[in-house]
Amino acid sequence: MPDEAPRAANLEILATVLPAVKILTPRRIGDSRGFFSEVWNVRDFAAAGIVGAFVQDNHIRNPLSGTLRGLHYQLPPLAQGKLLRVTRGAILDVAVDIRRGSPTFGRHAKAVLSADNWRQFWVPQGFAHGYCTLEDDTEVQYKVTDFYSPTHERGIAWDDPEVAVDWPFAADAVVMSERDRMLPRLADQPDLFDHRA
Repeated sequence: MPDEAPRAANLEILATVLPAVKILTPRRIGDSRGFFSEVWNVRDFAAAGIVGAFVQDNHIRNPLSGTLRGLHYQLPPLAQGKLLRVTRGAILDVAVDIRRGSPTFGRHAKAVLSADNWRQFWVPQGFAHGYCTLEDDTEVQYKVTDFYSPTHERGIAWDDPEVAVDWPFAADAVVMSERDRMLPRLADQPDLFDHRA
């Protein structure tokens, strides 16, 4: 039996200021009927360095522009990697390196994800994650590498001045949960990750 033919380049990969965080854009093939896209393909994503069994798919609807969720993460042994995409509307997506001893500790990477640009954002374990909606009726879908665990969930303040995310909305304009408003600054959060070189 002949070897499988080489696959076409189905995935554009963009680097961010945090080497482990990636922006990925699956190819869309369109015609008069619409388009087709492989939004997840284990071979293509493994070639991009994204491996690991995804155990759960999540879908969030955000009715209002300016809705902010985050910055969240889960501790080991149930730490999560997340692969996010937007199927309606747009978000500013943010990942923060929370690995003590990392050369990029406390720095963040960000990307605009939208239904139009079809980008995905890979946030590995060891990074806090959050996003802010840029349009009303925005829907976010994401895969995670471990199950949700309230006892392992932690977070850091979305407006921590040391992290210095340039969010597109003022503090009095964002829509967010009271729990997220009470999250500690990175310097005050004892439950973080350790960087392994």
